[in-house]
Amino acid sequence: MTPDLFSPLELRDVAAPNRVMVSPMCQYSCEERDGIPTDWHRVHLGSRAVGGAGIVMSEATGVEPRGRISPADTGIWSDEQVEAWQPITEFISGQGAIPAIQLAHAGRKASKTRPWEGSEPVQPADGGWETIGPSGTAWPYDDPAPPHRRMDQEDIADVIEAFRTGAENALTAGFEIAEVHAAHGYLLHEFLSPVTNDRDDEYGGNFENRTRLLREVVAAVRAVWPDGKPVFVRISATDWFDDQDSWTLEQSVRLAGDLAAAGVDLIDVSSGGIAPDSSPTDAGPGYQVPHAERLREETPSSLRVGAVGAITTSQQADELVRNERADLAIVGREHLRDPYFTLRAAAELDALDRVRVPPQYDRAF
Repeated sequence: MTPDLFSPLELRDVAAPNRVMVSPMCQYSCEERDGIPTDWHRVHLGSRAVGGAGIVMSEATGVEPRGRISPADTGIWSDEQVEAWQPITEFISGQGAIPAIQLAHAGRKASKTRPWEGSEPVQPADGGWETIGPSGTAWPYDDPAPPHRRMDQEDIADVIEAFRTGAENALTAGFEIAEVHAAHGYLLHEFLSPVTNDRDDEYGGNFENRTRLLREVVAAVRAVWPDGKPVFVRISATDWFDDQDSWTLEQSVRLAGDLAAAGVDLIDVSSGGIAPDSSPTDAGPGYQVPHAERLREETPSSLRVGAVGAITTSQQADELVRNERADLAIVGREHLRDPYFTLRAAAELDALDRVRVPPQYDRAF
């Protein structure tokens, strides 16, 4: 039978009750600036679980302190962070949703202020840190960038280990899905793209070398993540640069096949972010869905694909699943506007009998 938005999604031994996922969205709200999630995160993520989403994914969560986008980002490198995440994952699970975490490293886009503070570089004297990346070129800020350096072999080994430890900690914290963040111009995407990777060693140059770090990170995560639990990878399907050597949709299709062979269960398909001007000229409704559709058509059938990007209506989300353009509707900003997007979609699609409405809210539905 053709799936629809309210069909369960089985991923190894984990079964999401429907095909809606809360997209990872940074909150920049660690008040103590030590990577420990707060009541804000518990309410933010918990309310989306109450709202019916099948999978609720955390924001980009730093696997080490220098991997955070800002000093106010969450982390997963310490016991204190693990302890703070546990009641959040317990609440999400208690609503029938699947708690998921995005394991991330910001690379050269790290050490900056929160968006509402201008996303300006933060120098070490002001609580920032030295950033790292595949090359010696820092993110092109208008103001002086934080100190930045090209990663050496020891740095690369440390990052792989940080992802491995982050995955172990995430498991202890109660997450059921681990997603490796390799998109939006952050560290792993920086290695993938010729725009930012000018290395001439085994981590630069040709496709095999540029994808090596991501494949090694995935292997490290998959080695400690239980066989019965899924691993996702978020990618930028294209850099949106047709006039220069860059990361393209064709390379994403090839990479997806490699990741499937490495034990990845779902590709979360986004785009852009490698440079300040790496964005589409027309970002209309569902503008990234064709990228997900292409990956779904040209990669192993065992690999699931999630679509993200300006998905705002129940009909739009249902259409992409029902017409087999993607296996999962990943909804971001609409979830900020409406934490109960999934319950509203169920009402609009005449599918309320297929979702869990909390008894406290039943009278509204």
